[in-house]
Amino acid sequence: MRSQDEFFHFVTEELRASLLELDSSRKEIMQWTLLFLAILIPSLFGIVAVVRFALLPDLLSILIGLAIGLTLLSIYVLKIHEPRKTLNSEYKRKIVKKMLAFVSPDLDYHPETGISEREYMQSGLYTKDPDRYKSEDRAVGMLGRTKLEFSEIHSEYKTESTDSKGHKSETWHTIFRGVFVIADFNKDFSSKTLVLPDLCEKYFGFIGKAVQSWKPGPEELVKLEDPDFEKQFVVYSRDQIEARYLLSPSLMRKILGLREQLLPLNKGRLSISFVSSKMFIAIPVETNLFEASVWTPLWDKKTLSLYFSFLNFCVGIVEELDLNTRIWSKE
Repeated sequence: MRSQDEFFHFVTEELRASLLELDSSRKEIMQWTLLFLAILIPSLFGIVAVVRFALLPDLLSILIGLAIGLTLLSIYVLKIHEPRKTLNSEYKRKIVKKMLAFVSPDLDYHPETGISEREYMQSGLYTKDPDRYKSEDRAVGMLGRTKLEFSEIHSEYKTESTDSKGHKSETWHTIFRGVFVIADFNKDFSSKTLVLPDLCEKYFGFIGKAVQSWKPGPEELVKLEDPDFEKQFVVYSRDQIEARYLLSPSLMRKILGLREQLLPLNKGRLSISFVSSKMFIAIPVETNLFEASVWTPLWDKKTLSLYFSFLNFCVGIVEELDLNTRIWSKE
């Protein structure tokens, strides 16, 4: 895995010119955005005052409102929305793509595509069908013998409600938002095994252990021999023997190691499943990664470090879990 020092040397040598060029565009978009807001707020108050107190004839009020509205719309589309799309596209092409190549030249980057909804649901980590699904920033390739793929995913479901006056409203709820990883696993298996954060026992102790035993679906609670692992994760599987075969003492220690690496990035949150000889890893992240922020300089060290850390972590999974070592019948 690459180090932070190596990465920032790479940024200085290879990305500095592109970052400064793109940051100039970012500053222009930010200035237009501030101007837009400076015009928008007093304009709205002015239009409301004119209509409310009938300061001008109705037709003139309408014409003034239309003129202000068209002006604001033109500024937003031509100076903010479209330039922002262009900036983000260029940032991914000139910065993120090169960052990934620095971390691993064996992976291809496809910013406009992502892991399919079918594969996301195949993992079994999230059983609720999303009403809205977005996936982007897909990286895919072979690292040694192991195919690795990861992308950002945001899945949501919708609820509808009606108030006392009969007005209907929609509310969107996040199911998962973060980085989703799929890797070939180095052992053959036929059942589904889930490794989930053990929030019940952590926060509710003895009662939490009882709650663990109940889970909808065919998976059953699996008790393992590693107390440190069981403090952090709860395991469910359709096959107790196979689950213990998959989660060897060595692999459990390595998964705990992955969690430790994630502590500064997302407080160590991750969920894992083993399905159809693949390993699925869901890493919740509240920030939209690999985007060019209008409000933060593009050479901001904290942001670049965050993006690098997630790329480095995902690529490092193959090495950290020793997935290139084939066991028994796995080719």
